[in-house]
Amino acid sequence: MVKLIHTLADHGDDVNCCAFSLSLLATCSLDKTIHLYSLIDFTELPYSPLKFHTYAVHCCCFSPSGHILASCSTDGTTVLWSTQNGQTLAVMQQPGGSPVRVCRFSPDSTCLASGAADGTVVLWNAKSYKSYRCSSVKDGSLMACAFSPNGNLFVTGSSCGDLTVWDDKMRCLHSEKAHDLGITCCDFSSQPVSGGEQGLQCFRLASSGQDCQVKIWVVSFSHVLGFELKYKSTLSGHCAPVLACAFSHDGQMLVSGSVDKSVIIYDTNTQNILHTLTQHTRYVTTCAFAPNTLLLATGSMDKTVNIWQFDQETHCQARSMEDQLKQFTEDWSEEDVSMWLCAQGLKDLVGIFKMNNIDGKELLSLTKESLADDLKIESLGLRSKVLRKIEELRTKVKSLSSGIPDEFICPITRELMKDPVIASDGYSYEKEAMENWISKKKRTSPMTNLVLPSVVLTPNRTLKMAINRWLETHQK
Repeated sequence: MVKLIHTLADHGDDVNCCAFSLSLLATCSLDKTIHLYSLIDFTELPYSPLKFHTYAVHCCCFSPSGHILASCSTDGTTVLWSTQNGQTLAVMQQPGGSPVRVCRFSPDSTCLASGAADGTVVLWNAKSYKSYRCSSVKDGSLMACAFSPNGNLFVTGSSCGDLTVWDDKMRCLHSEKAHDLGITCCDFSSQPVSGGEQGLQCFRLASSGQDCQVKIWVVSFSHVLGFELKYKSTLSGHCAPVLACAFSHDGQMLVSGSVDKSVIIYDTNTQNILHTLTQHTRYVTTCAFAPNTLLLATGSMDKTVNIWQFDQETHCQARSMEDQLKQFTEDWSEEDVSMWLCAQGLKDLVGIFKMNNIDGKELLSLTKESLADDLKIESLGLRSKVLRKIEELRTKVKSLSSGIPDEFICPITRELMKDPVIASDGYSYEKEAMENWISKKKRTSPMTNLVLPSVVLTPNRTLKMAINRWLETHQK
């Protein structure tokens, strides 16, 4: 689950952006200020808020080391701040004085990109604070920017809907229409996409737009084969323009925020919706994951920033396929079993399981008798919960060993679906199982535990056809 643990309400106007370093959270607003908070207890730093800009602050970002914070504004400047004391390090004026909409540091901290309303994009030397490259897009304002994790490329998005890819020497490699009504945000996953040829570097890129869509792309680059941008898929869920998107730092989750006031968290591997958050009362303008911690910040035109914390179970839901395959084998170590217990809400049993040297093979062989007699778990309710979780694990092991794709398995019955339907939470279920779930007056999602917006079930004909094709191929 995802839990709201803190709400920051220090801004006097719309929150435009929020960003994390390893120890700090930064937020900026139409009120011309930047606020800085400690991640220990979310108290505001003594030198916060930072004040310099004379108009709205549109974007803020930390250098990879976290020692410098950049902010950009309608006043046409990009300002660098010391995060040690809040002092201004440099003020960089955009050519022509155009309002600056977005700024991003390169992964090696050597340069900073700034994009403006007149379509100009500038690369600044982060040490000398001087401009050393400048170009512009053909049409529209620059609204989004992201560097590839290796720093060889960066991507910009415009209000006309074009994604433009640049190399580190600011040569335009590619440009194409990505969103019909304009791009609002883009972000690279830090994790490379597996399966590429030797020497070929591939990364996921997410883009969001005024067309209510989040799109996934794969960007590949090699010195031999050159550059390629491939569209992969579109994520559904929002019913209004999507203003923000961001990958988690392990690349396993993607978050988006929308004019529909909701925040949606996706599993990037299955593209299923993990959670939908609806606490903001106005447009959600920004989303950011913290590095190395299970925290998410979302900002809104309601002038607040919400801080969310993921439990280990949600994080496990979004693990890579390699991790899932390891999870459902008998090769678990005792430490793996301990992590699994914590993810299932059984943290109190970790000591008992470790004392009895329970590894993956032992875990799968546990019975109600061994739980009572060998592990001395006295509570009948607790023993029943453990057995239920182990049975779910056995079912998943069986489905993996049989080779059935997990997306063909009903989340309720854990069996191959025959008549899949899509519920209003975005997940697919076996029709009869979901109807029984709802008939028992359970108006919550079996996957997210959130209230279902509707109990209407829509036949998933595409999934049913895929299952039938799989059956024809794998069963004689």
